Amino acid sequence: MIGLLLRALALLALLAGALPARADELRPGYLELTQRSAGDWKIVWKAPVLGGLAASATPQLPPFCRVTMDEARLSVGALVATGRAACSRTLDGASVGLAGLEPGFTDTLLRIAPLDRPVQTERLLPGRATATVAAVPDALQVARTYFVIGVDHIVGGFDHLLFVVALVLLLQRGWPVVAAATAFTIAHSITLAGTTLGLFGLPQAPVEAVIALSIIFLAVEIVKAQPGRPRLSERLPWLVAFLFGLLHGFGFAGALREIGLPETDLPMALLTFNLGVEAGQILIISATLAVIAGLRRLSSTALRPAVLASAYAIGGMASFWFIERIWA
Repeated sequence: MIGLLLRALALLALLAGALPARADELRPGYLELTQRSAGDWKIVWKAPVLGGLAASATPQLPPFCRVTMDEARLSVGALVATGRAACSRTLDGASVGLAGLEPGFTDTLLRIAPLDRPVQTERLLPGRATATVAAVPDALQVARTYFVIGVDHIVGGFDHLLFVVALVLLLQRGWPVVAAATAFTIAHSITLAGTTLGLFGLPQAPVEAVIALSIIFLAVEIVKAQPGRPRLSERLPWLVAFLFGLLHGFGFAGALREIGLPETDLPMALLTFNLGVEAGQILIISATLAVIAGLRRLSSTALRPAVLASAYAIGGMASFWFIERIWA
């Protein structure tokens, strides 16, 4: 059992080189249609360069709409183009989305804002590149969409995921983990909200490098932990989690900047994204605690070697990210 675990961890460490240096980022596209009059729609199309969308996908509206797009400009790693659509009739029941969204490329957020009606928000995927405009859209669509994005970000954002796993491996007990996770939540909520609302901010590149350092710090603390001689991270885990949570909040804000937030639905999108992050975090904590409990039950002597092997694998990945982010 332990041999299999160690081999799996070794394979995971080798795969670290295949993970992107900027593992914190989401790279979806963003397509917004805002109705300005009965037949006039404003189009905003944001295609992330590294997401594979820039050269392949274009806004697609029904044949009864005449679309004109301005020349795209490069902004924060994405090509941004604006335009307008003159439609001879209402878009209710029509399909809108992207043309040329090939398999393997990133997803896209579609936001449709009709006059005097609730906003409709959808996720466009390579296998489902269009959506039908609803005559009476669900007012909770924005909430559902950004909640799912938040869950995806914490579960699929490798650096945040490894930080939470390392925190659980260090503490290994229910209440200390809950206290640390609560402090982490409060801290990243502060910086996420403040940065998104334009109250303060930090450059993204150094933030990403320091996030990698936070994971290295926890990995070292796990390795150096000794029974009866608690280190600072074990005596005051909530303080350590809070300080690092402030940094991770800047990382979450960077992800949201790349996605794009709907101006009229900003509070709802921000709240539900953060709730999605927390749901993903709870899922990771629960799964890690379950694995620890299972190892304790299987063999108490096997737990420490497994935790050490995990710490070295996590620290190796974080060191790789740190070096790449410094040199990128």
